[in-house]
Amino acid sequence: MNTPTAQPDHQNEDTHSARETLRAGRLKKATALREKGIDPYPHVYDRTHQAGTLQDHYKDLENGTETTDVVRVAGRIMAMRNNGMFIDLHDPSGKIQVFCHKDSMDEDALAALEYYDIGDVIGAEGTIRRTPRGELSVRAVKTAMLTKSLLPLPEKYHGLHDIETRYRQRYLDLIMNEESRETLRKRSVIMKEIRRFMDEEIGAVEVETPILQAIMGGASAKPFVTHHNALDSDFYLRVAPELFLKRLIVGGFAEGVYEIGRLFRNEGISIKHNPEFTTIEGYHLYKDYNDMMDLVERLVQSLVKKVTGGSLVMPFGDHEIDFSGPWKRKSMVDLVKDETGIDFMAITDVAEARKAAEKAGVSADPKANWGQVVEAVFGDKVEPKLIQPIHVTDHPLDISPLAKTHRDNPRLVERFESFINGWEIANAFTELNDPLIQRERFQAQVDAREAGDEEAQMMDDDFINALEYGLPPTGGWGMGLDRLVMILTDSHNIRDVICFPTLRPKG
Repeated sequence: MNTPTAQPDHQNEDTHSARETLRAGRLKKATALREKGIDPYPHVYDRTHQAGTLQDHYKDLENGTETTDVVRVAGRIMAMRNNGMFIDLHDPSGKIQVFCHKDSMDEDALAALEYYDIGDVIGAEGTIRRTPRGELSVRAVKTAMLTKSLLPLPEKYHGLHDIETRYRQRYLDLIMNEESRETLRKRSVIMKEIRRFMDEEIGAVEVETPILQAIMGGASAKPFVTHHNALDSDFYLRVAPELFLKRLIVGGFAEGVYEIGRLFRNEGISIKHNPEFTTIEGYHLYKDYNDMMDLVERLVQSLVKKVTGGSLVMPFGDHEIDFSGPWKRKSMVDLVKDETGIDFMAITDVAEARKAAEKAGVSADPKANWGQVVEAVFGDKVEPKLIQPIHVTDHPLDISPLAKTHRDNPRLVERFESFINGWEIANAFTELNDPLIQRERFQAQVDAREAGDEEAQMMDDDFINALEYGLPPTGGWGMGLDRLVMILTDSHNIRDVICFPTLRPKG
């Protein structure tokens, strides 16, 4: 029996060979510049204007008009025509054309153009003009090589569409794709608006808490583990900052605190999950989960207005999302009952709850408790249909070890999750502040962990100790910012809104 052998990838070999040929040609040009006494990688360039500033300032300059205004611009060459007579120069603010002509450049300056390639970073000095065809240009007197690019950019009219390359070589994606640059810039605008809202409208104080934690807590999730050599101890990359933020509230540090930062969960990757992700989490004195619903709505509405220029309605895929309030509020069990007809509040036996779930077409883990069964049915039958903003309230106590027992029903807690487009974007509680009950809840988590649940939380004796000094009535909330940015930028893959998403190592 003959075993088939892998065939060589001639296309990749040809592509690599062509790239190396082009690279060799560019290296030759860099060497030639050095031989002429020109450094192809100078230290600095005295630029006077950005392209976008010039476009705005001269927006009313008529076609065919020349000025005597002298500027110096710098950017990356994205197109060259007529042997370098016309150069499209791009910088982070936009594009401007550089016009290189013998009427304004001496012989040496014109000769330098032969060393330029698409992808090079150059500077250009000259006067502002608008061509008869309407293109704002710098009529160059001289140009300067600022960075010689050794590798060719993707062909302009096809751009960079390979998804793997876009995420692995984000720098190349940003050079070629304005859409990627705009999405990530909007993310920065959104982050800035979040801080403005929290500082100015809520009056909370931004803080930082440990990323390396000796005890995994604050959320039910599988953690990453690392080792500290000097202490000879294992630490967990934090899955949540919750327990440390609440310690600050115990200490009377401020009326409200919040943290924007990275969390790490050793779980799957999908279009809406990345192992490291950014959240905001906050805690506020003398508030409950009803107050947190109001806060989440107001924050998201502020962000939507910032992105849209004032509207509270915006598209996401095939949907128009209406963020105007008040958002719908409905309990998890009632939503499940509406969709499946199952009244889980009338079921107290966990075996009966599992049978009801299976009858509805949801496979329940044989070890699942009542709350986990309810959560599984909700996730399968209800969650994907929650397109418009909604607060899903009053979760089972079984799945909420850090939330305060519901004041009207001991099987539930005062907790809500906010959903948009079928995605959870926020999670909030009336915070549990009874240290005796918290210890019982932690112990139940410890028992579940010892039974094989890798996502169950650990006993945190110091946090219990803090509660025994007294945590005032407190409302707490957290929001996944990557997922929210996806919605606010109409992005359909979480990798599009993270500068450098987690990828499988190339092997």
